[in-house]
Amino acid sequence: MSDSSDPPQPKVRGFTWTVGDHALLSSSDVWGEALVEAARTDARIVTVTADLAETTRLQEFKRAFPERAINVGIAEQNLVAVAAGLAAMGLVPVLCTYATFAVLRAAEFVRTDLGYGRRNVKLIGTLAGVAYGQGGPTHHAAEDLALLRAIPELVILAPTDGYEMAAALRAALAHEGPVYLRWGRGTERVDESKRDEPFVIGPIRERISGTAVTVLAYGPTVHEAERAARRAQAAGVSTRVLAVPTLAPLDRESILCAARETRRLITVEDHSIVGGLASAVAETVARAGIAVRLSSLGHRERYLPMGIPEDLMAIGGFDEDAIFEEILRVCGVEAPSTDDDWEDR
Repeated sequence: MSDSSDPPQPKVRGFTWTVGDHALLSSSDVWGEALVEAARTDARIVTVTADLAETTRLQEFKRAFPERAINVGIAEQNLVAVAAGLAAMGLVPVLCTYATFAVLRAAEFVRTDLGYGRRNVKLIGTLAGVAYGQGGPTHHAAEDLALLRAIPELVILAPTDGYEMAAALRAALAHEGPVYLRWGRGTERVDESKRDEPFVIGPIRERISGTAVTVLAYGPTVHEAERAARRAQAAGVSTRVLAVPTLAPLDRESILCAARETRRLITVEDHSIVGGLASAVAETVARAGIAVRLSSLGHRERYLPMGIPEDLMAIGGFDEDAIFEEILRVCGVEAPSTDDDWEDR
């Protein structure tokens, strides 16, 4: 038992972080509260969990509407099947579990019950990418988009922070049909300027303007791209950053516009470069017949080890430093030399 003299505890306890630390994570509460508010005005909304209501931020919904909160136990395929049945009865189920379980373990059910059946189900995959890095490769979800992008008419959303996640959830609930919302740890930095900004399914959003190169990212990698772009701007490279919160349906016109205007594109994602944003952008510009220099940062033909997410992003080559170096490389600019280059940043 601690007293007031104890030093404040960090939000994440380094390599020892486990799901037991969920109470320390906060930005997920933003969308958890948004779900409760939506349910107050729409009695059709129910939640379904695979024994992870508390760690996935569904506990507030459970307290507010215990009769509308369903736990199927540790059975993710059943989780999707039950939700599809509820949707067939006119309800609007919101499922939430770790992305690796929601998509990889239940892939056939997501494809057949939600996709083919066009059920009005909202599937939230938390701890996507290496957000639960300490869980090791079995808990890293780096293939979920590759599987889901192939499902016709499935909407795929990847919000940047808690406020955008809340807005995206409201948009998903208003959409008739299956939606996958890809979410991270819940410790992602929130952008206060986006607190009340509505979310529209589809459009890509320009975060930083630039003319020499365009960086496209989604989810937590948007913040990494923004920091890298500001460093590149300071080095004399005019860098544009586009956030891609909707991966399906994809805003191809914005991608083609950036391709024509900057002729250099860099995709950044906490996902395999096979089947994710990298593939989507490559397919878009190739089909349009536009010649561009395209570089892709993300998971590359290997499994990342166990570790804290920040370290894994650096190892995988899609953190701020890697993006900054890639911007300079594709633009043919030598990295600026400083006296503290040797220091670990």
